[in-house]
Amino acid sequence: MSDPSETAGHDQDPETSAAPELMPELMPQLTQGLTPGLAHRLTHMPPLPRFEVRLRPPDLADWIPGNTGLPGVMQFDSRRPGPHVAITALMHGNEFAGAIVLDELLRQDFRPLRGRLSIGFLNLAAFERFDAAQPTASRFIEEDMNRLWDTAILDSARASVELDRARELRPLFDDVDILVDLHSMLWPSEPLILSGPTEKGRRFACTLGMPAMVVTDQGHTSGPRLIDYAMFASPDDSRVACLIEAGPHWEPITVDTARVAVRALLRETGMVEEEKLPGPSPRQRCAEVTQVVTAASSSFSFTQSFRGGEMIGERNTLIGHDGPIEIRTPHDDCLLVMPSLRPSRGHTAVRLARLLPDAC
Repeated sequence: MSDPSETAGHDQDPETSAAPELMPELMPQLTQGLTPGLAHRLTHMPPLPRFEVRLRPPDLADWIPGNTGLPGVMQFDSRRPGPHVAITALMHGNEFAGAIVLDELLRQDFRPLRGRLSIGFLNLAAFERFDAAQPTASRFIEEDMNRLWDTAILDSARASVELDRARELRPLFDDVDILVDLHSMLWPSEPLILSGPTEKGRRFACTLGMPAMVVTDQGHTSGPRLIDYAMFASPDDSRVACLIEAGPHWEPITVDTARVAVRALLRETGMVEEEKLPGPSPRQRCAEVTQVVTAASSSFSFTQSFRGGEMIGERNTLIGHDGPIEIRTPHDDCLLVMPSLRPSRGHTAVRLARLLPDAC
């Protein structure tokens, strides 16, 4: 029998992964034959929260046909010199806080003062399947769309719902100068910007001012994100991208954060007049990922229910177990970036980072 964690998405259905908690009478059978350490971790895993959906999915019917020949992509050209800016949402079908903000922008009949603006709703097929009763089930249909952005994958012979959609969208991104990809988070964490591995990405993220944390990272072992696509990841190419993790998936505050970030992007690219925007955000901090912890087993667990953004003061502090392997902090003042409290095998469990001495 295959391990379900090999095929489940990063946001696998918590009601499935939490089955032992829901059936405590079965614990003696479930832990029989395990080493005392593994049995302890199984019976003391942090409880899963009940994910309450406090947001209503936006009605995107008016935008699904698009106006560019690409479904779900709306584009507006000012006919004045300026960059081609793309703002995208719904890379994952259950992350629609960013889509609410983009839907608002379109319904306001926004038009850029300069350059060209593309607004894209990406994984429409997964979004159509969203069900508030099972909110984690529609992250994707066949595979994570944000692990496919490599030329070799896009040019390969294989097919899936997400890979076919990525190929359909590829001409758009090949033509973009600046990209902001709006996401949200399943597990509790402070909002942040992932700027990819390049200095240009960090500099660009710092121009937005919101969220207050900018994290430079190398991505995931399971595949390249859209912000890792060739031209965005090349230090020799002026085109740039960042990914905004605006907050918990289904909370109103996440919409607020995404809304401020989008307006900051429009301001910084000259697409809107600055006086129409709120005042400056608090000074941003920057961090660099020093280690990506990928779950090698299906029994990964943290020593406590960490919240992203926590700082662990001492090097070699035990923070989790991956089967029999201890996970410890590699250096003092170790920042935990987006810990996934129930990672599937082969998926990122947490990024460990160090604050950079200079703020943005």
